[in-house]
Amino acid sequence: GPFDLGAQSERWAAFQERHRLSCEEAARLLLDAYEYRGLVKHTGGCHCGAVRFEVWASADLHVFNCNCSICTKKQNRHFIVPASRFKLLKGAENLTTYTFNTHRAQHTFCKTCGVQSFYTPRSNPDGYGIAPHCLDDGTVQTVVTEDINGKEWEKAVKEHKTIRDMSKP
Repeated sequence: GPFDLGAQSERWAAFQERHRLSCEEAARLLLDAYEYRGLVKHTGGCHCGAVRFEVWASADLHVFNCNCSICTKKQNRHFIVPASRFKLLKGAENLTTYTFNTHRAQHTFCKTCGVQSFYTPRSNPDGYGIAPHCLDDGTVQTVVTEDINGKEWEKAVKEHKTIRDMSKP
C-alpha cells in the first residue's frame, strides 16, 4: 500500500517515472543499494543457458584454487558468498547434484551441458561457491587466486583464518 515519503515524495515519483520503474522495482533498487553497499550484482550461468543466477559480491574476486580430488578433476576454482547474496534465476529443474565422502559439499551441475557454475562447499554449507568463469562479462575488475590444499582438507580449513566465515552475511 501507499506510504508517506514526506519531502521525498516528488523526488521518488520523478525517479520512478524517469526510469520507468514500478514502486516495487524502485524499492528493490534502494534496498539492494543499501544492503549490498560496496558489492556489485554479477550474473552468470551454465554453458547452454538453462541455469542462470545472480550473485552480489565484490568486483575484486578472491578465488580459491583447491587441489582436492574433485576440484582437480573439474578444474574447480570458486569464490564464496553467503546464501543471502545468491539467487537462482532459472533452471532449478535442470540441476543435478553429486556428493561423495562426507556428502556435505553439494556439487550441482546442469543436466544438459554438465557445467557447474556454482555449488555448496563443504567449508561453507550455508553459502555458495561461485565459478568466476561462469559469470557474464563486465562486472569483474580483478581476480586474486589463492591455492588451498584440499588434499589435506581438515588441516587446510583449520589453518585458514577466514574460509569458514566467508558465507556469513
